Amino acid sequence: MSCVHDHVKLLYDQQLYSNVVALGSLVLTVNDHALDSPLLPSRLQSYTCYAESLFQTGQYRKAERVYKKVQQLKKSVLKTKSGSSSVQTNKTPSQPTTPTESQRESMADVDIKYQLHLCQVQQRQHHTAMNTLQSIPAKQRTAKVHMALAKLFHDQGHCRAAIGAYKEVLRECPLALEAAEGLLQLGMKGIEVNSLMIDGMSSMNCQLDWLNNWVKAHAYLHSQEYTQAIQAFRNLDERTSLRDNVNILVPLGESYYYYGDNANAALVLQRAHAMEPLQRGLDILSCILAKERQMRELQRLVAPLQMSPEVNGPEPWIALAYSLFAAGKHTKAAYFAQKACMIAPRHVEALLLKGQILLELKKHPEAVSHFRDAQQICCHRYEPHKGLVDCYVAMLRFREALTIACSAVKQLGQTPRSLTLYASVLMKDPVSVPKAKTLLEKALMLDQLFLPAVYLLAELYEQEMTLELAIALLEKQVALRPTCKLHQMLGDLLARVHEEEKALDHYAIALNLDPNNRRALEGMHRIDNSSSKLDSTYYMPVGEEENADTTYDTGGDVADSDNENEVDESDPEAVWSDLDIGMH
Repeated sequence: MSCVHDHVKLLYDQQLYSNVVALGSLVLTVNDHALDSPLLPSRLQSYTCYAESLFQTGQYRKAERVYKKVQQLKKSVLKTKSGSSSVQTNKTPSQPTTPTESQRESMADVDIKYQLHLCQVQQRQHHTAMNTLQSIPAKQRTAKVHMALAKLFHDQGHCRAAIGAYKEVLRECPLALEAAEGLLQLGMKGIEVNSLMIDGMSSMNCQLDWLNNWVKAHAYLHSQEYTQAIQAFRNLDERTSLRDNVNILVPLGESYYYYGDNANAALVLQRAHAMEPLQRGLDILSCILAKERQMRELQRLVAPLQMSPEVNGPEPWIALAYSLFAAGKHTKAAYFAQKACMIAPRHVEALLLKGQILLELKKHPEAVSHFRDAQQICCHRYEPHKGLVDCYVAMLRFREALTIACSAVKQLGQTPRSLTLYASVLMKDPVSVPKAKTLLEKALMLDQLFLPAVYLLAELYEQEMTLELAIALLEKQVALRPTCKLHQMLGDLLARVHEEEKALDHYAIALNLDPNNRRALEGMHRIDNSSSKLDSTYYMPVGEEENADTTYDTGGDVADSDNENEVDESDPEAVWSDLDIGMH
């Protein structure tokens, strides 16, 4: 019978895993009825090959059961060996027994538990997988066990335990860059992480000239110092031998995106994707392309994914969801977004996308829940604050929206995006319009090219009937960075002051940039038909792109703001006085 077990092992060694599954199921069923102990080692070997083959063929639930059977058989083998060794010890008491065999069995038990944890992770049983790894005694945990524990602790929000596990990995493997980045993500100082790595490398006589700058760049990124992170990653890409490395370009693109520079972020991430597709950053790149309405590039990005949607990780599903969302297929997009959330429940981009889709579907309470989850995971990101403001404005709960916008300025600092977000809510109340104008002017002092602030400030000038100021503002922006919307808005204003020829020129430029711009077409028709007045000014909420839907959907499911206990319901004057925002 042992020859059959040898054939199982032969098939496994030749990596014929499906054949091992077919033969092993039959052989082990027969052998389970043979209880004679001499067959136990052979059965243990066949069960191990069978379990590994099930794992390799993706049958994780079945593999988990067989791995547990292997654990039981190992105990039987150990009992058999311990019994025989005790007999030998009684015969020759002067000969000492060596612990090498038991140590070897103990290490194999660690490997079995590690494989069990992998099966449980594949079945999304993360808590069970964590318990499986924690059942391994601390002294027997290898670097891969510590790394697996660190990832599980990190994903579940157990920061202190994750830091301890990451440190254990770096002590044994000082160039474990994923562990180093995990420590930086959890708030550990860059100098401390660098010291851990250098101390471990000193005993190996290994020196890397780029390592210190790599740690520094990621430390800037994870401490939200995005301008310094951009400069550090650019230096690595331009001034070191790491040029054109995807693992440098992707965090550089992320730094641009978190800073709010979508144009540069898209350029860098597209460069990385062209060199090595399906890398980290696919979710952010698809988000930018969808916002910018670059449908052709977005379809080119997701075309390979449609042929093989089984790719691991949430990023491919997010990219597919964005392509559907941009095409107006919101229900299908919600399915793919939910798939990404199931794979990685704490993935911020997946939560933000699901929130945006739910907002578009007018499921405002569910959208609020997703944006809040994203905010709790990544409170320093702008997008969760923006999503919550959009939800509360859509539900006509302006007081909550104002409070969220105020907290965004406090948490993110006085950046152009946060100030413009706050101003967009203040504009809802005529009493607060002068304060909104002050915030928008402050935002443009920080970044004169920040177009969402330009659009809103031009609208305020128009509402105040100071059309000359609005025209001057838009003409300055058109000279700096012309866009379709700037030309269209400028055409509307020029038509109102009866400068029809200039207005027609700007409408023509706008249509040249975007032939489907409806408002530019209507403006040209009005002038051609000698219409007396233009429609009311085109309104665009902060943060939306030029071709996106620019109206807040208020729907019929308006909720009572008194029932919301999570948000401080202070009045606009109190919220304004809570911020120390000046023009200096």
